Order: sequence, then C-alpha cells, then structure tokens
Amino acid sequence: MENLNLFTSTQDVIQEALSKLGFNNEMYELLKEPLRILTVRMPIRMDDGTIKVFTGYRSQHNDAVGPTKGGVRFHPEVNEDEVKALSMWMTIKCGIVDLPYGGGKGGIVCDPRTMSMGEIERLSRGYVRAISQIVGPTKDIPAPDVYTNSQIMAWMMDEYSSLRENDSPGFITGKPIVLGGSEGRDKATAQGVTICIEEAAKKKGFDLKGARVVIQGFGNAGSFLAKFLHDEGAKVIGISDAYGALHDPNGLDIDYLLDRRDSFGTVTTLFENTITNKELLELDCDILVPAAISNQITSENASNIRASIVVEAANGPTTAEATKILTERGILLVPDVLASSGGVTVSYFEWVQNNQGYYWTEDEVNEKLRKKLVDAFNNVYTTAETRKLNMRLAAYMVGLRNAAEASKFRGWI
Repeated sequence: MENLNLFTSTQDVIQEALSKLGFNNEMYELLKEPLRILTVRMPIRMDDGTIKVFTGYRSQHNDAVGPTKGGVRFHPEVNEDEVKALSMWMTIKCGIVDLPYGGGKGGIVCDPRTMSMGEIERLSRGYVRAISQIVGPTKDIPAPDVYTNSQIMAWMMDEYSSLRENDSPGFITGKPIVLGGSEGRDKATAQGVTICIEEAAKKKGFDLKGARVVIQGFGNAGSFLAKFLHDEGAKVIGISDAYGALHDPNGLDIDYLLDRRDSFGTVTTLFENTITNKELLELDCDILVPAAISNQITSENASNIRASIVVEAANGPTTAEATKILTERGILLVPDVLASSGGVTVSYFEWVQNNQGYYWTEDEVNEKLRKKLVDAFNNVYTTAETRKLNMRLAAYMVGLRNAAEASKFRGWI
C-alpha cells in the first residue's frame, strides 16, 4: 500500500539519505523527529463576546546549525504530524541553500476565511504570547505560510516587542517593508521555483520561450509563477484552483486571470468549460508544476504524466512510489525541498538585514537569491547524476548533511 502520510514518508527518505551519506542509525534516531514540539491552547474573545479556545503548535526540528526557521500556517486541517513533517523539511531546505538555520514550523487549527480581521489579530497575538518562551531571533524565527501574510507577521512582531523589548526586529520575517521587511519577499517562493524551472530546462536542452507549462494551484506561489513564466515567453496552457481547472492549448491569458481571481486565488468559477484537477495533471505539456496540495501525483497516475519536467512548488505533491515511476520514465523531477526554497532564502536575507540595520534593493535581493538557487540546483543535480539517484533522494542528502555534521561536531552523536 502506498504511503500517503507526509510524516512517515519523510522519515523513510531521511533514513535512506543518511545511510547513503554514511551516517549510522543513531543519527537517524536524532533526525527522524523534532527535538521539541510545543502544543498551546489559546482562549480568544470572538466578536460576539464568546470565548473560543484554539489549538496551536510550534515544532523545532534541529538547532545544531543555528536557530530554527519556518512559517506559521492558519488552517482548519493543521495537525501535529503535519507541523512536525514540515519542520523536518525546513531543516532540509535550509541545508540545500546552505543557510545557518535548522527547521521550524508552526500552525494554528482555525479557518481564517470565516473570521474577522479583529479575531485574526487577537489570535495572532495570543499565539505569540503562548510560544514566546521558545522563539526569538537567535532561537526560532517564524514567517508567513498558508493563509498568513505580512499583516499577521506585523501583529506578531508588535506583540513580541511588548514582551521582549530588545530583540524584536529579527524575531519574525515576511514583515511589511516599513517594519523591516525585505524587498522581494512576497514573490520569493515563486521566483525560486522559476529559477529551478530555468535550470531544469537547460539540463533538458530546451528553451523556456514557447515551452508549454501546466500549473496546478493559483494561490500565492502558483499565480506569481504563472506571471513570471508568461512574461518569459512560456505558454501557460493550464491552471487550476480548488474548484476546477482551465485549459487552452494555445496559452491562457494570464494577466486577465490574475485580474479576475479573488483573494483566495479562485478564478475557475467564472468559467463554464472547466476540466478537473485530475485531467489537468495528465495534459500534454513540457513542464508540470504541482503548486497546490500534497499527494497529487501517485502510483495511480504517474504513468499518465506527459511532461518532461515536473517541478514541485507545493509540499509533498508526489509520493515516493510516483517519484520512482517518473524517474524511471526519464522525467526530471525537481523536488519540493529544492524548488520552494526561495521563500526561506529571502527570509534569511530579511533576518540578516534586520541584524545589521542596512537594507538592500530588490535587484540586490534577486541577484543574491539567483546565486543561492542556481548553486543549490547544480549541487543536487550533480549529486543525483554522479550517484545515480533520483533528485529527491539527492536533495535530502545535500539538505541533511549540515544538520548531521553539526550534530556530530557538537558531540550529540
């Protein structure tokens, strides 16, 4: 039976990567779970005067290299296993782009789409009060994630600065520019995916101009990505959101779609002749980008994928079984931990700028981001080629090496 559990499937790849790197089982025992996870309960007064108690989490996977780093998501399906798995992925992402961080992640079980701005603000502040003992610019640095944004980061920073007056600016990243945010942070994830797509196209020997691209998901990453690729001359022939998908073999009018979508990235409801998300994944194209949710490409549909490059902009969209099938079919799979590391890279730049009190232009940020991502892509690609591995396993090996070596030098193992 195929393993669809993100947490245990992540552990499987970690175990294989560490053994290929030559580390013993003790290292796997250390890295297979987060070092600490805090579960908090937050009583919040709602607009109607009632008190509702919310559950939140903060997971810190490994801090041998440096402080942990990772987003906070507000979503009804947040659970402990998901937060733990995502914090482990953050360690790997930070290792791949060679940042002085370990992985962290947080989440609150809530549906912000049904809450007022006032309720979301009180919840954001309540969360910071609840986790304040274990976070900070030298301990653990939160950032935006699913259904959180720069406004929520601003409230969190303000709450933190009233608790710890001395070290507030670098406590959180993804802040508004006027509060010490970095230029280019909002587009960073999509920019990173675009750089990975450009590098993958070079390896496959074709030009991005005129390449047919399908993007599953039209949220923050998916929509910016569609715009970047469209502007570079690629033909985006399919996009989707939670309600369905649009397909036009001659290329969609991306600017028109961006103009019409709502704040949750929904646009397909405005059209009648839509196709399903399942059909979208199996369209004939050059580049397929799953940018929505996990477990979309499985052993059931991996043989039907008709792209020559698959670039994962979502977390865990391809199962282990499907990864094997795609690799055997000669499809170049660029894994999530590499493709979506642009966000944490620019978050690191924001933290550096906060610490030194000197801010870079957007061009400087983009130039530094490109260098980090191109180096990371080539490092993972070379590892995969020389050791005859799939790109996911190669990425885990590159990504885990720093945390494993730092844990060893510290004398933990």
